[in-house]
Amino acid sequence: MTLPMRRQRPVIDGRRFWGRDTMSEFDDLFNRMGTLLESTVGGGLARPTAWAPLADLTELDDAYLVECELPGIRREDIDIELDERQLVISGEFAEQERKGTLHRGTRRTGRFAYRTMLPGQVNAEGVTATLSDGLLTVRIPKAAGTGTRHIEVTDGS
Repeated sequence: MTLPMRRQRPVIDGRRFWGRDTMSEFDDLFNRMGTLLESTVGGGLARPTAWAPLADLTELDDAYLVECELPGIRREDIDIELDERQLVISGEFAEQERKGTLHRGTRRTGRFAYRTMLPGQVNAEGVTATLSDGLLTVRIPKAAGTGTRHIEVTDGS
């Protein structure tokens, strides 16, 4: 029989926390629910829906790092936009012309889009993107002064 397990919050610098901004978790959940609803209900029959590539969002000390899997896609076919804290990676993967009969096709083609809300303020001027071996790496530097700061409590007299 399996017993329930109590989860412990991680302890860093003597403080317990979950590690992410709560509002960014809600933004991410809202975006995922919108994508799910659009893919099941549809946004209209004339407009094909885009697929979302697999991606990781990592927070470093000085930047956010987004690694997005885009195998077989050329860098000219990728568009990256940053609007305040929302990052959008989009583009199109054209289906290859084939000779013969395709008996089974499971690779994704057509429009793709990955959207995420970044957990904090960013410096849009310093964003860099590289594509190597099908992995797109976008490095977004954090805005100056967004780190954790200790505030000392003083005596009121």
